[in-house]
Amino acid sequence: MTTLLPVASPREVVLAARRLIAADGRAVTGMLVLSSLAAAAGLGGPWLLGRIIDTVAAGGRVGDVDRLALAVLLCAVAQTLLSRYALSAAYRFGERTAARIREIFLDRVLGLPASVVERTPAGDLAARGSTDVDGVATALRDFLPPIFVGVVQMVFLIVAVIVLDPLLGSVGVIGFSGIWFITRWYLRRARNAYLTEGAATSQLADELAATTDGARTVEAFGLQERRITAGGAALTETRRTRLVTLGLRSVFFPLAETSYAVPAVLGLVLGGLLHLDGRVSVGTVAAAVLYLRQLVSPLDTILIFLDQIQAGGASFARVEGLGAVPNPGPVSNLTPADERIEVRGVRYAYDEGRDVLHDVELTVRPGERLAIVGLSGAGKSTLGRLVAGVERPTAGTVTVGGVAIAELPPDQLRRHVVLVTQEHHVFRETLRENLMVAAPDAELEAALHTVGADWADDLDRDLGEHPLDGAQAQQLALARVVLADPHTVILDEATALLDPTAARAAERSLAAVLHSRTVIAIAHRLQTAHDADRVAVMDAGRIIELGTHDELVAADGPYAALWRSWHGGESMPATA
Repeated sequence: MTTLLPVASPREVVLAARRLIAADGRAVTGMLVLSSLAAAAGLGGPWLLGRIIDTVAAGGRVGDVDRLALAVLLCAVAQTLLSRYALSAAYRFGERTAARIREIFLDRVLGLPASVVERTPAGDLAARGSTDVDGVATALRDFLPPIFVGVVQMVFLIVAVIVLDPLLGSVGVIGFSGIWFITRWYLRRARNAYLTEGAATSQLADELAATTDGARTVEAFGLQERRITAGGAALTETRRTRLVTLGLRSVFFPLAETSYAVPAVLGLVLGGLLHLDGRVSVGTVAAAVLYLRQLVSPLDTILIFLDQIQAGGASFARVEGLGAVPNPGPVSNLTPADERIEVRGVRYAYDEGRDVLHDVELTVRPGERLAIVGLSGAGKSTLGRLVAGVERPTAGTVTVGGVAIAELPPDQLRRHVVLVTQEHHVFRETLRENLMVAAPDAELEAALHTVGADWADDLDRDLGEHPLDGAQAQQLALARVVLADPHTVILDEATALLDPTAARAAERSLAAVLHSRTVIAIAHRLQTAHDADRVAVMDAGRIIELGTHDELVAADGPYAALWRSWHGGESMPATA
């Protein structure tokens, strides 16, 4: 079962943005002050140009005009310098905030429950961590600063033109109302369109990852056409969603550009009528029209970048969506009294209402070796994950020493129970750093020696540049188990993917690791069950038989039938 991660609601995005602004409040205050000063300096030019026109019209002296012209120049220089520093402060704020978002994202990813990560398509998490995080960072770095400065400039210009002449200024500002309606139409559609585009991008990344990771399987079973079809469908959906956002832009920008001319035309027409009526001077009309034309520049900047901000906002909603992942549950501060594992009345469902385990009862005694067998889909691996604390039961309890296993803090949990599967992650770091994941201060060389890793003669070997083969990765995983030093180890087909020679070497390493520990083996070969202290037989999510190998064979039940089938040379059904 795979599940896409949640997406933050608009309200959650706004609250997250407020937290980011509050985290760098001094920078935001500095941006506001500098932007306000730059906008105030910019107001002087049109007003002074109006004074020049009125001075010339009244037959004023050349010296007066020169002084006014010098003042215009000084205002322009001041506005340029202040705008530069305002933008510089805004860019620094954007970079710091983008870094915070990356850190928050990484913390949340590392804090996700293992069960959530395993059920999330790899492409979804990868797209959020790359495309979406980069989209947010780009919006903060390249688009938000000029928008912020532009908004401050617009506020000052609107106030200035209305103060200059209330009637003329109000009519001119109202002329921009068409842009408001166009923008409102666009914003009502853009967020969902960009979220849909982001989801399609995640699906495409997931299809590509699935195809590349399973390339050998695709080739072996001749699945090329099926994978090409699936990839083509994902590409088609991605193209369709991008055409939708392109269509919105194709309507929005031309209409907005056309609307820019309306305020200036209204200002000139009304200003001319007012001048003919003797109510305003030519200089006032010119200053008002210049203010209205100046409004176009920051407004155009805002509208141009609004599209990228919408895309960045959708990306931010997807990144912030990790914060909406349900908390894995309470963490206990109790210490287990002993090593006894008890499963009582456990039910579990991956999908609500569809239990895959039903009222499972089991006690694992310290030091025993328990094999869990059954046909594929019987629930063996699910039970193993519950005992390992990877999943929480829907009902019932799974405890170690009287404490719920899933409620133990991760560092304490791994000192009690460790799950070993056929999949092992090797970080692109040194061998030393890969081992220190399990125990930072332990004897690393001794752990490697225990599992027979003779190849590990250099702890500073870079495993990114010099990757391990399957058997070596298995030994690295087992060395981590030695370092974690749990009293119980759960084995789920730990050597299933290795070739026979590597598997034999891994099993020797495994034997060294399991010495004196409690072992729960999810058995796909009945020889494992034969050698175990007890065998639990599962069918349809229930334990239907429990006892020693000899007892179950003598009972002539389901286990005996499996044993006869396997011992007689017939192939065993695959296990879950």
